Amino acid sequence: MIDTRPDPLVKAEWPLHTERLVVRRMVPADIEPTWAFRGLPEVAEWVTTAFADLEAYRKVFEHPDVIGPALVIERDGVIVGDLMLRITDPWSQTEVRERANGTQAELGWTIDPAHQGNGYATEAVRAVLDACFGPLALRRVVAECFADNEASWRLMERLGMRRESHTVKDSLHRTRGWLDGLSYAILAEEWATVSR
Repeated sequence: MIDTRPDPLVKAEWPLHTERLVVRRMVPADIEPTWAFRGLPEVAEWVTTAFADLEAYRKVFEHPDVIGPALVIERDGVIVGDLMLRITDPWSQTEVRERANGTQAELGWTIDPAHQGNGYATEAVRAVLDACFGPLALRRVVAECFADNEASWRLMERLGMRRESHTVKDSLHRTRGWLDGLSYAILAEEWATVSR
């Protein structure tokens, strides 16, 4: 089902600027540059879908539900990674559902291996978390990964996210079989403390 509510990301002023990076909304022209690293086996290892080719990737990323929450990370005009920031509705009881709607986000990221090890993911995700708990006025941000994806969960911990669950062999990886999964989260009040 397509979400017909207004685009929640418009509440933030894009692009976001950090000391070295620009984080902006993805546009169709970014599909090919992001495919250049998302198509690499070492990146496809951890992302949700390993696309067969650029056209399959383009077909999915041109869809509004996919490109809408997608962001790109640029360094000096070169795309070095991408992010996904999907505003979601947490579970709530019926009588208070309206107060809960749109107060949480799911966050994900991918960095081009040629640009890994420079702190770009940490810098970009920090800027996005600032936007989440600033102009987007969210109360909670979550992120998940396979437990074997150590770089991903270490990034979450570096940013002060709290490990909320470690599930045992609940996540099916396309080549590694059933793996453990990790879920992390951070609340607005926690971010206010750790981001100082």
